Amino acid sequence: MLDITDRGPVRVLRLQRPPVNALDPALITALRSAVETAPRDGARALLLAGTPGRFSGGLDLRVLLGLDREALRPVWQDFFELMAGLATSPIPVAAAMTGHAPAGGTVLGIFCDYRVLAEGGFKVGLNEVQVGLPLPHPIYRAFERLIGPRIAERMAVEGTLIEPAEALAIGLVDELAPVDEVEARAEAWCRRVVDLPPSAFEQTRRRARQPLAGYFSTGAAREQEVEGLLDAWFGDECQRTLRGVLAALGGRKS
Repeated sequence: MLDITDRGPVRVLRLQRPPVNALDPALITALRSAVETAPRDGARALLLAGTPGRFSGGLDLRVLLGLDREALRPVWQDFFELMAGLATSPIPVAAAMTGHAPAGGTVLGIFCDYRVLAEGGFKVGLNEVQVGLPLPHPIYRAFERLIGPRIAERMAVEGTLIEPAEALAIGLVDELAPVDEVEARAEAWCRRVVDLPPSAFEQTRRRARQPLAGYFSTGAAREQEVEGLLDAWFGDECQRTLRGVLAALGGRKS
C-alpha cells in the first residue's frame, strides 16, 4: 500500500495500491502519518512516488461511496490533515508523478515543493466538478498559487484535465521526464536542495511557502468546511454523478 525507503537523506514514500494507487482511508492515514514522522526520523527531504503509468487515480470512489456520513467524516478530516502536512512540512517534498494523476493525484502534487511529471499521454488536473464535488478552498488556492488566477479559474470551474506539455507550460509541474526517469529526476532535485546552506534554504523556503499554511482553516472553521463537503458529497447531484462515473468505469478504482 505504502512502501517507505530511505536513500541517504531522502525518504521515498511510494504509493503501491493497484491498479491505480487510489486513495482509500487506510492509504490516506498511512501517507499522512509518514509525512509527519519523516522529519522526526531524520529525513532531510521527502519523495512522493507512484508506479509506472500511475501516480494516483485520486480518491477511491468505490470504497468511499460505501461509507455513511459518520464513517466518511474522519476520512475527509484525515485528507485535510494530509494536505496540510505536505503544505507545512519542515523538509522539502518532491512529487515523482509517474503517470496519470487526476483529482486527488494532482492534489498531492500541488502541495509539494517540486513536481516531475512523466511525458506521454497522461492526464493531470482537478476534475472534481466533473464528478459533482465542489473544490475545497485550500485545494483551489494552492492550485491558483501555481498557475495563476485566470487559468486556475477556467480549469477548476470546468474540471479540466490536461496532458504533460500543457501542465509544464502553465506551471502546474516543474519538469517533464520519460516515465522511467521521473523518480530519479525528482530525487536529484531533493539531493540538490539538501546540499544548499541549510539555514538560508530553510528560512527562505519557509517564507516562500508561508501562504500555503494560511489556506487551511482550523478548529470549528475546519469542521464547518468538512461538513460542507459532506453535505455536497451526500447531495443528490454528487451521488448521482459519482455513481454514474463508477458505473462507467465498471466498478474499477478511480
